[in-house]
Amino acid sequence: MAASKKCGFKRVLLKLSGEVLKGGMSYGIDLAALQKISDDIRQVYSLGTEIAIVIGGGNIFRGISESSKGMDRANADYMGMLATVINSLALQEYLEKDGVPTRVMSAIQMRQIAEPYIRRRAMHHLSKKRVVIFAAGTGNPFFTTDTAAALRAQEINAEVILKATKVDGVYDKDPVKHLDAKRFVELTYQDVLSRKLRIMDLTAITLCMEHKMPIIVFDLNVTGNIYKAVQGKKIGTFIRG
Repeated sequence: MAASKKCGFKRVLLKLSGEVLKGGMSYGIDLAALQKISDDIRQVYSLGTEIAIVIGGGNIFRGISESSKGMDRANADYMGMLATVINSLALQEYLEKDGVPTRVMSAIQMRQIAEPYIRRRAMHHLSKKRVVIFAAGTGNPFFTTDTAAALRAQEINAEVILKATKVDGVYDKDPVKHLDAKRFVELTYQDVLSRKLRIMDLTAITLCMEHKMPIIVFDLNVTGNIYKAVQGKKIGTFIRG
C-alpha cells in the first residue's frame, strides 16, 4: 500500500535489531543509543502515526548462534526471547520518560512485567494512540524476530514494515567488505529470494510476499530516518511485489 503524500503511513510496524541498542558497545544496552531511538520514535508519534515495534535480542543473546555451538536450539531460542523482553522493557522506560504512552505485550506470559499478547487488545492500544512493543518473538522456538515482525504486521493491519538497520539499505554484497557494493533503491520480494539477499529470513519474506506487505530497509543511525520513512520519503530500499 502506497503512502499518502500528505500524511504518510497511518500504522507501521517498526522492526529493530537488538544490535542497534548496544550502540558502540560490544554487548548490552547503550543508554545513549536507546535515548536516540526513543527521540526518533517520539517524533513519529507526534504525527499521530500508530506505531508497533518488534525488537530483537542479539545485543544480549542470539539463539541461533549459540545453538550452533552445541546448545539445544529450542532452549537457546527461548533464552533469546527473554532477551527481547529485556530490550522491550528498556525501550518502554525511555519512551514513557519522553511522554509516549507505551504497552509491552509478550508472546510468553509474564504478567508481572508485560501484558500477554492478544490481538484485539493490541489493536485497542493502537487505536488509543499507545505505542505497542511486541516482546518474546512469536513465543515459539525456530522462528526469528523478523518472522515475528512479519506476522504481527499482518495481524494488526500495518501498512508497512520499517526495518531499521546499521546500513542505508539493501546491497548486492556486504558494503563493509566490498567498496563496489551496489545499493538497491527498490526490489521485489522475488528479487530478494532469487538473489538470496539476507534482509530477513525466508519465512518472513515469504509471509510478506504472500500478503503484499511492503518493507522499507533504512539506516537507523541517521537521525530523522524513521520520520522520513513514515512520511513516505525515498530513503533506503523499498521492497514490494
